[in-house]
Amino acid sequence: MSVKVILLSDVANLGVAGETVNVAPGYARNYLVPRGFAGPVTPATLKRLEKLRKEREELARIQLAEAKAKADKMKNVQVTIRAKTTDGSALYGSVRAADVADALAAQGIDIDKSQVALDEDIKAVGQFDVPVNLHADVSVNVKVWVVEA
Repeated sequence: MSVKVILLSDVANLGVAGETVNVAPGYARNYLVPRGFAGPVTPATLKRLEKLRKEREELARIQLAEAKAKADKMKNVQVTIRAKTTDGSALYGSVRAADVADALAAQGIDIDKSQVALDEDIKAVGQFDVPVNLHADVSVNVKVWVVEA
């Protein structure tokens, strides 16, 4: 036996907001509905879902505009990171995404370290182009200079 519910938000391994899914009655009654993840298939729930969808679209539009503005601000940004070296070229340790985020923060650009798309840590002295993902659709490259301390 199963009940049909409308998902009001994304639920892992179940579906995305707006989908109608069949779930066990206990799962719906004890988990999905009390936490606001789903609701019964009624006109009121459909109206609530439409309102949530409009709010999310507006929020997504605002976030995209903010990301584009930040990308324009960061277009020609360069940061210098001083690091200890073993022989003048190889680093004693490495420069990580958090180090790049901290260097940007020192210049007044606040980003999260998870936005720095560093494939692998930098382990040498030199100049590197590091991509920063500000939004799913907006990314900008930042020049990172790693110099001997």
